[in-house]
Amino acid sequence: MPQTDKQICIPPELPELLKQFTKAAIRTQPQDLVQWAADYFGSMSRGEIPPVREQSERALSNCAELTPELLKILHSRVGGRLIIHVNELAQMWKVLSLPTDLFNSVMNVGRFTEEIEWLKFLALACSSLGVTISKTLKIVCEVLSSDHDGGPPRIPFSTFQFLYTYIAEVDGEISASHVSRMLTYIEQEIIGPDGLIKVSDFTQNPRVRLE
Repeated sequence: MPQTDKQICIPPELPELLKQFTKAAIRTQPQDLVQWAADYFGSMSRGEIPPVREQSERALSNCAELTPELLKILHSRVGGRLIIHVNELAQMWKVLSLPTDLFNSVMNVGRFTEEIEWLKFLALACSSLGVTISKTLKIVCEVLSSDHDGGPPRIPFSTFQFLYTYIAEVDGEISASHVSRMLTYIEQEIIGPDGLIKVSDFTQNPRVRLE
C-alpha cells in the first residue's frame, strides 16, 4: 500500500532559486523560454554569469520598447474594464508593436489564463520598467492617473493598496506585516478626504519605505 504519511522535503534553497530565475526571465524576455532556462541553469551550475541582459537586448531589437506612454495608451484602450480576454489584450499589444516575449513573460509570471485581471497584468508590465517596487508603483500611478489639469499623478488609495499588496506578493521579499504597516500608516497619516494618493506621498516621505 502507498505511504500517505511520508512528508515531502522541499530543499531550503529552492524558493530563492526560483524567485531569482523568475526575475531574470522578466528582465530578459527570452524568445525561447525553455532553451533560455536551460542556458540559465547551465551557467549557474558552471559558476558562470547567467545570460540575462544580452538576451534582453536581442529580444527587443525588432520591437518597440515598452514605455509608460505606451502603457497609458494600452490602458485607455482597455477602457476601464477590470477583466479582459487574453486574445483581445494580445491583439492590442501587437498593434502597439510591443515585444511578444515580454507579453508571454508577464502572462507566465502572473499565471494568467484566458480572463486577465488588467490591473495585475499592468502592474507586472510596469515592473519590467520600474526595477524596484517604489518605481514600479510610480509608473503605475502615472499610467492610471486621469488628472488633466497638470497636477501630480494620483490614484485612489484603494487601487494603490491592491497594487502594492499584489506586487509585494509576487516579489516575495517583503513580509505581509511590513506591507500592512506601510498601508496603515499611509491611510491614517497621509491620505486626505479625497481618498487619493500622489506619487510624492510614497516616494518623498522618509517614513514610507515600501521595500
